[in-house]
Amino acid sequence: MNLPVVVPRWIQMLYPTGMWKMASDEKKLYLTFDDGPHATITPQVLDMLRSFHAKATFFCVGDNVRKNPDVFQRILQEGHTVGNHTYHHLNGWHTESDRYAEDVKKADELIQSPLFRPPYGRVKNSQVKWLHSNGFQLVMWTLLTSDYDQHLSQERCAKRVIDKLSPGAIVLFHDGEKAEKNMLFALKKLLQHASSEGYQFEAITYKKGSA
Repeated sequence: MNLPVVVPRWIQMLYPTGMWKMASDEKKLYLTFDDGPHATITPQVLDMLRSFHAKATFFCVGDNVRKNPDVFQRILQEGHTVGNHTYHHLNGWHTESDRYAEDVKKADELIQSPLFRPPYGRVKNSQVKWLHSNGFQLVMWTLLTSDYDQHLSQERCAKRVIDKLSPGAIVLFHDGEKAEKNMLFALKKLLQHASSEGYQFEAITYKKGSA
C-alpha cells in the first residue's frame, strides 16, 4: 500500500489532540521506531544512532519488552525515550475499548511512559479519551517511511522521506523484521543527509500533566 509520506491535513484533524509535529524553529528531527524491541534489529539501530550522536524515541510493544528486556534497558541507558505501543500490538478500530485499555495498562507496567502511539495509527475516539484521562500523550507522525512496504525499494524508501524533511518533523520507522532491510538502509541515508544539512536528532519527551 503506497501511503503518502506526509500525513494529509484531514487525517490529522481526526485526532486533533495527537502530536503530529514538534514545535521547532531550529533544525531538529525526531526519529521514532515502532514495534520493537527486537533482539537483533534494535541493537543495529542503536549502534547507528550512536555513531551519529542521535537520540530517538522507541514505541515498544509490551510483549517484545518482556522478550527482550536487555535491549529495552539499552535503549534507556543510551539516552533515548520510550513510548507505549500496547502489549499485543492491537488495532484499536477492531478492539473493544475496555480490552484496549487493559492492554495499554499491561504494557505500561513494563514501559512506564506517558507517550503512546496506536498500532497502525488506528484508535477510536473513546480510546483516545481514555488515554488522555489516564495521562497519556498521543504521538502520531509527520513523515511515514513505509519501510515495511515490500514493494518499495531501499532507495525509494530513503528518498521519499529525505525529500520532505523539515524542522520539527516526527519520522516513523519500524524496528521489526518486515521493515528491517528498508529501514536500516533508509535510516543511514537519512542520518547522513540530515547531518550534512545541520540537523540534530532529539528524543520526544512529555510529562504527565503537561498540555
